[in-house]
Formats: sequence, structure tokens, C-alpha cells
Amino acid sequence: MATKSNDDIIGRYELKRLPTARLSSIDVCEVGRHKHYVQAFLEVDVTDARRAIHAWRARTGNKLSFTAWFIKCAAQAVSEHPQAHAIRRGRRGVVVFEDTDFTVLVERVLGTERVPLPIVVRRANAKSLTEIHDEIRSAQEEPLAASDLVLKRPQRRVLYGLAFALPAFIRRIFWNRIIRDPFAAKRMMGTIAVTSVGMFGRAQAWVVPISIFPLCFGLGTVAKKPGVVENRIEVREFLSLTAMVDHDVIDGAPAARFLARLVELLESGWGLS
Repeated sequence: MATKSNDDIIGRYELKRLPTARLSSIDVCEVGRHKHYVQAFLEVDVTDARRAIHAWRARTGNKLSFTAWFIKCAAQAVSEHPQAHAIRRGRRGVVVFEDTDFTVLVERVLGTERVPLPIVVRRANAKSLTEIHDEIRSAQEEPLAASDLVLKRPQRRVLYGLAFALPAFIRRIFWNRIIRDPFAAKRMMGTIAVTSVGMFGRAQAWVVPISIFPLCFGLGTVAKKPGVVENRIEVREFLSLTAMVDHDVIDGAPAARFLARLVELLESGWGLS
């Protein structure tokens, strides 16, 4: 509700209630600040891939999600370098999963607002590109009710409310227990996160997420800039890609080989032919 202040400098303002669901995001950010990430900022030439995506649409009449294609490429790279999404267990153990489960944020409409909600794409390594695309699109188009922002069962809504009534330090103990249990983490949220700003413009811009996943990608802008192709300068399209890998479970050299393979897949337009 808009309110007028008696202070002429402050003027009119709107006071809103912070949604309860935002508290979980705040908790995750606080816990994620303490993870030992190695961050890589990559400029990836996706000119050929974007041309192939446009050709796909012209050929089939259907749009193809850039994020879905990125997930398919990342799933392939992780399958070849599984240590990249391993999770530490206890003091000496490391669990390396075979299947790749990706958490993706999708926007769904609630009334007049767009609400970001996470979905988990399970076993992306075993799914086709169109299956991943359809799964993300279905989640985006599924009707959203206010009750979906909490849990539909009344008793679970009560538990949900009680959980967020607890002090922040107690809630964050819960999140720490989740990320330190590889099997609970995989069941609840998967092992890899992808977040995208979904912008296209002239400027290069990177997104640097705060995450609790062992492997996290931030898809920034795709911008046109000069690139060298066969010793000549052309206008190319470059993706600003941030990759965050957990240094507790993978060393720099294997991580570099993993990222090099991912870039190779992306720049070749892998899976789009």
C-alpha cells in the first residue's frame, strides 16, 4: 500500500511484507558464502550454436531454449568429468554421482507478478535435448496458485510456518546439514545449479551467484563483439559464463580440463545438428 510521509524529502513510499519464501533464499546465501569455490569467468563464442538454434526453429516451427541446450552440454561435460559435481562426505569421503541433476530457476506467473521458482531436471545426462526443453517449458507454463508457494497440505503449511519462525542461526544449521549429506542434497536439490539473466545486448555482463551446490553456472549476457575466425575478424556472439566449482572436491587442473571440454561443446554447437 502506498503511503505518504510527513517528511517531504522521503515523499511517498510503499511498505511490503517480505515473503516467507525469501527467508530460505537469504539462508542459502548466508550458508553459501562459506563454500570454497573456484570461480572462472569465460567468454564463449556461441555464434554457431545460436545460428543452429535459429535453424532448428525454422526447420521445426518450435522454439528451443538456450538454457535447455546449455544444460545438455553441461550434462555431457560432467558425465566425462564426474568429479566436477562430487560432494564431500564427512572429513575424508567424497561421493561422485553418475547421474546429473540440475536445479533451474523458472519464472511463473502469480496474479500480476512473476515469481522465480526452482525445478530439478533429473538425469539430464540420460535425456534428449527436446526432453529437457519440454520439461522446463512445462514448468514455466504450469498454473501457479498462492498455495504453491508453500506446501499444499495444511499440516505441512503449519510446519513450514513454524520452521521460518525459528531464529536464523537454527535454520542455517538445517541447510548446513543438507549440503554436508550428499544423498540428502541430491534428493532435495540435485548437484548442479544453472541461473540465467536471459539478456541480450551490447555489453558483456557476468552473473556471479551465491550457491550451495558443488557446481554452479551463471549465464550472463550474449553480446556481439569482434572475434577472430581463421585469421580474420568477424562480428561474433559471446556468452558471458561464470562457472563455480567446489575446490574441496576437485583440483585446479581437472577443473580446467572439465571447463575446457564444456567450452568445446558449447562453441561447436554440440547436439544441435
